[in-house]
Amino acid sequence: MTQKTILITGCSTGIGYTCAHGLKQRGYRVFATARSEADLKRLESEGLEAIALDYRFPESVEACVAEVTKRTGGSLYALFNNGAYGQPGAVEDVPRAVLEEQFAANFFGWHQLTRAVLPMMRKAGEGRIVQCSSVLGILALKYRGPYNASKFALEGLTDTMRLELRGSGIKVVTINPGPISSMFVKNARAAFEKNIDMTHSHYKADFEKQRRRLDKGGTGKFKLPPEAVLAKLILALEKPNPRAHYYVTIPTHVAAFMRRILPSGLLDRFAERNS
Repeated sequence: MTQKTILITGCSTGIGYTCAHGLKQRGYRVFATARSEADLKRLESEGLEAIALDYRFPESVEACVAEVTKRTGGSLYALFNNGAYGQPGAVEDVPRAVLEEQFAANFFGWHQLTRAVLPMMRKAGEGRIVQCSSVLGILALKYRGPYNASKFALEGLTDTMRLELRGSGIKVVTINPGPISSMFVKNARAAFEKNIDMTHSHYKADFEKQRRRLDKGGTGKFKLPPEAVLAKLILALEKPNPRAHYYVTIPTHVAAFMRRILPSGLLDRFAERNS
């Protein structure tokens, strides 16, 4: 059998790192992306084919696809869009430029990369596009507005693409992890300090609570290791007819269920208690 190839983004740590190594061990040819030169060298030393990618910059996406095309001769079975970060903060305290950067990294770059690899899959008559969304693509919570918005946008775009690609042999799948052990909370804390002015915010008191929560690593309830996402990714890649959505953690299953059954008022109260 021909070895299947996959491009995985955001592989320096966490979900991307675990999935890249897990699929390599499973026999896939894995192209693992990262932003920093140090991370790229480390991934290469661990036996992965590392490629530089920063979603925020269109030229970086173009260069990544060109390199994959060169190395494979224009053949790619799967793309796992994973690299992202969370920008905390109340919506009214988030400047436009900060929101644009969140979307550049979490949405526009994903869209550009997906469009760029689809011709290779169409040529082969098969492929898999797997999007790593979030529980916050199902249920909005306070002080996560930019991240909520990027993931809700991703859910809508991905659902549309799944419908449009029916019959093409290309399957489109969304994975919604929820709380996973990774560097996500640490990076969110850094983004919060860099971009949000707490001093003059109406939500200053609440932000102090959010800061303490982030300092503790976020919630520890129901948190799973990134291997739990790998298990769902394998299903998304290898099932002949994968599900449209794979929920990973208990909070994600609960959020999806609550969104289906609760009227908006009760759903808001549920979100308020869990923010």
